[in-house]
Amino acid sequence: MISTIYFVILAYFILGFIGFFFINRKKEKNEARISWIKFITYFIIIHILFFSITLLPVLFRLIAVIIIAAGFYELHKVQREARDKKKVFFLLAIAVYSFLSIGFYFFSGLDAQLVLFSFLILSIFDSFSQIAGQLWGRRKILPKISPQKTVEGFLGGAVVAIASSYLLSKLVEISDIETMLLATGIIAFAFLGDLTASYYKRNYSAKDFSRLIPGHGGFLDRFDSLIAGAAFVALNEFIMIF
Repeated sequence: MISTIYFVILAYFILGFIGFFFINRKKEKNEARISWIKFITYFIIIHILFFSITLLPVLFRLIAVIIIAAGFYELHKVQREARDKKKVFFLLAIAVYSFLSIGFYFFSGLDAQLVLFSFLILSIFDSFSQIAGQLWGRRKILPKISPQKTVEGFLGGAVVAIASSYLLSKLVEISDIETMLLATGIIAFAFLGDLTASYYKRNYSAKDFSRLIPGHGGFLDRFDSLIAGAAFVALNEFIMIF
């Protein structure tokens, strides 16, 4: 089953590669090069996380700790480098991030199949919202917070991710409606997490969190949606226990 899912993910990457090919043809050479670096780096990250979840869950928990720690570092780095420190805003951001990080850490220890399902939904939404946005995006959602996000991009990513949840439903073994609701909640929190990270940067007039990941604006730039989406799954599991 895992091998079948892996080949499905490879098929998605091929579709993503085709999408990026058409997107990058219209870009300048240097901009296209950066875009390809981002795509290749993302490909490597997805594989590291996929195989850690499926083959060595304890490694995924360690990776989660590294991501969380890097996130705290980047939040502090952006605040430290800003002339306007905005200490109250910073402390509020740290509180929110701490709450989400606790959820993410709890998520990393959940059943491996639920973790894999959630991770794949997040990855599919993240990838195809970006591709759909760059190919067909016209209407901005919140241009002052995240100029690149469009209605078309969000809908494109959400539709593909929710449709994919049915292909992946055997991982969680719940009803179709519950699968759709779980995927929808993951997508909603992932999107809000992405917007929240962008809002933090805008408040400090920062373009990136760091240069720790090639082609990306830092760990939070790459993993903000994963942290928030995972926190939703953890919260959902906590509610179900009680």
